[in-house]
Amino acid sequence: MAEKPSPTIESRSQLIEAISRGSKPKSEWRIGTEHEKFTFYRDGFKPVPYEGENGIGALLDKVQTETAWLPYYDRDKVIGLNNPLGGGAISLEPGGQFELSGAPLETIHQTCTEANEHLKLLRKFTEPMGIDFLGIGVTPTWTLDEIPAMPKSRYGIMKPYMEKVGTLGTSMMFRSATVQVNLDFASEADMVKKLRVSLALQPIATALFANSPFLEGKPNGLLSFRSHIWLNTDNDRTGMLPFAFEDGMGFERYVDYALDVPMYFVIRNGQYINCAGESFRAFLDGKLPQLPGEKPTLKDWEDHLSTLFPEVRMKQYLEMRGADGAPWQGICALPAFWVGLLYDDTALDAAWDLVKDWTEEERQALRLGVPKTALKTPFRDGTVFEIAREAVAIARAGLKARDKHNWEGADEAVFLKPLDYTLEVGETPAERLLDLYHGEWKGDISRVFSDYGMARAA
Repeated sequence: MAEKPSPTIESRSQLIEAISRGSKPKSEWRIGTEHEKFTFYRDGFKPVPYEGENGIGALLDKVQTETAWLPYYDRDKVIGLNNPLGGGAISLEPGGQFELSGAPLETIHQTCTEANEHLKLLRKFTEPMGIDFLGIGVTPTWTLDEIPAMPKSRYGIMKPYMEKVGTLGTSMMFRSATVQVNLDFASEADMVKKLRVSLALQPIATALFANSPFLEGKPNGLLSFRSHIWLNTDNDRTGMLPFAFEDGMGFERYVDYALDVPMYFVIRNGQYINCAGESFRAFLDGKLPQLPGEKPTLKDWEDHLSTLFPEVRMKQYLEMRGADGAPWQGICALPAFWVGLLYDDTALDAAWDLVKDWTEEERQALRLGVPKTALKTPFRDGTVFEIAREAVAIARAGLKARDKHNWEGADEAVFLKPLDYTLEVGETPAERLLDLYHGEWKGDISRVFSDYGMARAA
């Protein structure tokens, strides 16, 4: 069935309205969890290519046959699956990172069940294929040259552009992985408050979830190399959005920011047109050189918004983007952390009180410091550890206040346990991996794959 044509955008006000339509009453707020994991062969711990009977394309085919999810294509290649009932999607990142974009669900219990069912389904096929998954922020051993590219046209545009504007953009594309959570807002004022709180606390989440201490077979000197990568990718489309803390912040201000971020591409008739570096403002005026006289559609705007990579991204919801990829037991902790902070009014007020007097310089210093020192990063008279402990306590109170979301007597705060453990031992997941590397593993990083494979751990 042909796609319904996307409406043409004639004015900037339509772009603002497109984002503001995300506002919804609290009863309709949902939780969308996304998690990426690296695919590898258990024999030799090498990355899985797209092609071949035991490749990622074949895995997608098997999942599609089992679920009846609808495949979507780039040219003649299946590059993802959509649940026709609105229950999420499977997609591929450039280096074969296998991603579940979860359905919008009411509770952390539901999103955690969804993640477990997803892995259970995959394991049915990956076991005989000799494939496993690794939940970590950056591939621990593979060089960029070893990682096979997925057949997605957009990456053929993004890769050369990123090589011009940053030093680690290709590492971001091919060897990084994350867990994200997407959350709703009630109004423009609610969006602004949540955006400010989540931007300020994003480095705290980065510290708590730091899980990428290895690169190309040895320690890389950092605890979250994935977070470090984003500091060296493309300054035009990344960062802490200092303007969000200025007077007058709202949907309009974010649209103006997005309009000034250079474009990557436009899609026409299923084909990607290279517009790297061009201006969406010019496109809005019908002056895009690649499509002279043509104005953007709503779909073009949505595509453009998806190519912005700040620490918190706004579409018709807010995306928390600061966490490294995690082992299976850590995936549910991220939505628990952010839902606890943002979805209860008392908790949101407490979180705002925690961060409201931080300066732009202090927020940026946290962003620059946590990739290397995580919870030990200095802040005022203490460290990030103290902030993290307070933020987790606020999140716990916020989750406990969501009484109606208890599940057979268990409130959602149970999913904070991985963070409780991190605070109890005073070490991030990355530091615990380094302890194993220097101790029990005796310098054998391949043990990350054998000991932390996700398909067999679930």
